[in-house]
Amino acid sequence: MTETTLIRGARIDGGIAADILIRDGVIAELGSGLSAAGARTVDADGLIALPGLVDLHTHLREPGYEASETILTGSRAAAAGGYTTVFAMPNTSPVADTAGVVEQELALGEAAGYVHVQPIGAVTVGQKGERLAELGAMASSRARVRVFSDDGFCVFDPLIMRRALEYVKSFDGVVAQHAQDPRLTEGAQMNEGTVSAELGLTGWPAVAEESIIARDVLLAEHVGSRVHVCHLSTAGSVDLIRWAKKRGIHVTAEVTPHHLLLTEELVRGYDPRFKVNPPLRRDEDVMAVREGLADGTIDIVATDHAPHPAEAKTCEWQAAANGMVGLESALRVVHAAMIETGLLEWADVARVMSTAPARIGRLADAGTPLAVGAPASLTLYDANPVRVFGTDDLRGRSVNSPYLGRELPGEVRATFFRGRQTVADGVVVDEVAP
Repeated sequence: MTETTLIRGARIDGGIAADILIRDGVIAELGSGLSAAGARTVDADGLIALPGLVDLHTHLREPGYEASETILTGSRAAAAGGYTTVFAMPNTSPVADTAGVVEQELALGEAAGYVHVQPIGAVTVGQKGERLAELGAMASSRARVRVFSDDGFCVFDPLIMRRALEYVKSFDGVVAQHAQDPRLTEGAQMNEGTVSAELGLTGWPAVAEESIIARDVLLAEHVGSRVHVCHLSTAGSVDLIRWAKKRGIHVTAEVTPHHLLLTEELVRGYDPRFKVNPPLRRDEDVMAVREGLADGTIDIVATDHAPHPAEAKTCEWQAAANGMVGLESALRVVHAAMIETGLLEWADVARVMSTAPARIGRLADAGTPLAVGAPASLTLYDANPVRVFGTDDLRGRSVNSPYLGRELPGEVRATFFRGRQTVADGVVVDEVAP
């Protein structure tokens, strides 16, 4: 049982201010002038209250790569960014391709207590693309896996992809595809185009992403199953998803915060913090994915939080690992790219960063709108400050953020996970009782 908390004056989804009474982990009352004897009071005057954020694409690295991140440190980073649920990608060691591994991840998340850690299962054994993993066993395990992905490897064999789509259909699962034709991206270092030619770096063509998306939406249509496209990054990919949805195909797609804000021009400095898979694209692609998110073609924002130890990013460009940390900065980047440009309202942010990710992942008690009886998982966000993002903002084990030294708007002031406060006055609570 948790304490009773009264949040005063929060703007629900950026709208009308209201008081929120939390009791026993759920929202007990919503309204104005609420009171409760003995309740702890949180002043939220002027703050925006959003449903606890849900990230469908997080790399927590544990088990196996704890030098980069652990489930505990990644959970703290998530809470700092306003998240209350994260879906953990399976590229661990051992790979999360069995019921035993996903149940271990679930238990570690429960022990940490900062967010709900929902494991994603691998599509193929060892993410090698050769034979299907134990999809049914993972689905029926205590982790109740419903999302399967070989990220960061493409399920390249069309027959295996078809079989996976057929298999997950039986329990309403979804295959989340890392859309990258490996033959078209051998040795690729950045987006293919004028900048790659000027820098002499092997280009990563847009068609490597788009061709896999085109194939997979047709496979999903053929078997009547669900497919989800990870970290969509090109204008052509947006067009393909738009076409597929008009056709009635069950496809959803995500975009990362960095693909909403950053462009390939940043690669000119050869700073490995900007090396990522898929690569940063052209300004035209950034505009297209913003428009796709605004008009609903792209369903959600997902961080692709990818922590690395310092030695993997403090080296020459070609030797550096792909990936960026993003949990702590995601909401602020979406604020800059989508709210300040007038493309989204705060209620839309609640949809693309809370409600829709939970729906795609089939988690009924996550990302729920703030209403009486709903789980008290929410974030309080201050949209007013503008300040430089620095290492002090990072709560995970790695610091490979592309936003260090960059001004970003806003600040997460508080996060509540099932009634327990995990962030207070912008600071992660040191200990959270599960």
